[in-house]
Amino acid sequence: MSESLSRRKFLQDTLSLLALSAAPIEALGASPKIRKPYGANEKVRIAVLGVHGRGLDHTAAYLAMPDVDVIAICDPDTATWDRPVKMVEKSGRPTPKTYQDIRKLLEDKSLDAVSIATPNHWHSLAAIWAMQAGKDVYVEKPVSHNVAEGWRMVEWTRYTKRICQAGTQCRSSKGLQEAMQWLHEGNLGKIHLARGLCYKRRNSIGYVTTPQPPPPTVDYDIWLGPAPYKPVMRERFHYDWHWFWDYGNGDLGNQGPHEMDKARWALNKTEFPKTVLGLGGRFGYKDNGQTPNTMLALMDYGDCKLIFEVRGLKTEEFKVRNIPAGAYIGDIIYGEKGVMVNSNYSSATAYDYDGNLLARFNGGGNHFRNFIDAVRSQDPSILNAEIEVGYLSTSLNHLPNISYLLGKPTPFEPMTSEFNSDKDALETLNAFADHLAANGINLEDSKYFLGPSLRIGRNAERIDGNNRANSMLSASYRSPFTLPAKPKA
Repeated sequence: MSESLSRRKFLQDTLSLLALSAAPIEALGASPKIRKPYGANEKVRIAVLGVHGRGLDHTAAYLAMPDVDVIAICDPDTATWDRPVKMVEKSGRPTPKTYQDIRKLLEDKSLDAVSIATPNHWHSLAAIWAMQAGKDVYVEKPVSHNVAEGWRMVEWTRYTKRICQAGTQCRSSKGLQEAMQWLHEGNLGKIHLARGLCYKRRNSIGYVTTPQPPPPTVDYDIWLGPAPYKPVMRERFHYDWHWFWDYGNGDLGNQGPHEMDKARWALNKTEFPKTVLGLGGRFGYKDNGQTPNTMLALMDYGDCKLIFEVRGLKTEEFKVRNIPAGAYIGDIIYGEKGVMVNSNYSSATAYDYDGNLLARFNGGGNHFRNFIDAVRSQDPSILNAEIEVGYLSTSLNHLPNISYLLGKPTPFEPMTSEFNSDKDALETLNAFADHLAANGINLEDSKYFLGPSLRIGRNAERIDGNNRANSMLSASYRSPFTLPAKPKA
């Protein structure tokens, strides 16, 4: 199966339920225009959306390129504007325009591209609106907040013929490119398992019992965008949205897209797994966070498996017996002849099962430069993470979350026998319990949520025999921030 899924009918039943939106911009419905490659002296004029955190890295990356001008900053919180504006001015470029509302930004016909680092629930909508307005797009991971809107973004990319890069920057790492080629050439033999790891300590976000006022500098209506209008129930307005389902996807959707993408890349899979299961819980403290801080995601492709672990409490790094290297965040790839350990964004090391070194790969890359090169040439084929690549890897985070949300409280003792036939899954489940016990969790008095095994359809990206799960592939959108309908052929 090719990386392209464009011939498939994707999520027919679910997508038909999505509300059709009114045109957010003048260009909606207009015939796509093919942009010519840039001339040698032309600059790409770009805007950065979302500049409280990751967007500052976007800004710095583009300012390091002499053939790019950051002409605008967009964020619903005016308190975030000062720092990126000063960064642009310090670079010797003109002061950028500032916007709270992306719709106003996209009216600027001098703008060529946007770089999106907003909260997750804005990623797909912002990207689609930008492409409808004729702009090329770099969109951070996860590229979508749910499965259905991710495919809708792919459809609009194809229709508008725009450049759209997913922000999984490991795809531009020279070291990882070489490591994956080495794997795909069969140097570890057949790969039967990829483990993705997010062992990232997450402390309590605190507990409030009454709604908190948004910062006075925030246009809360625009910040919410497509999300339901609800009061703020968290102490820290920024960043902690990651742990609420209306805006984020937990650490599975935060760090997960990077590690899932590398795991899928290593397995050389360009389709969805046959089955997906999620389990876990939020352990160790009581706070307002909703997403699990400890989680397992089990994905079966039939001929190989992908297992992902989230550990937000104190833990040791993951290591394979006899192998000198381990990882807190990264991937462990298991083949017939040994394992490959990846613990960062630019390197990987392979060992045989006795711990002898087989190969070492190292070397970074510039994912933003790759995007700009594609924009300048108007050639999407040179993108290292074209949007469909990002869509597939992002969906591997959404599907286990759906299973988890459909889960039932399950006692630790006795441990479930559901995984007795799967040695790797059972071993991981036992380690999951041991990890919690080591952090003082009384397993006799605790339960975790065990989700159902979701059967992913073979001929369409839907979930067989589970209507509740299918309904969770998409979302309701708050007017006027509704997801555009599928483009007309």
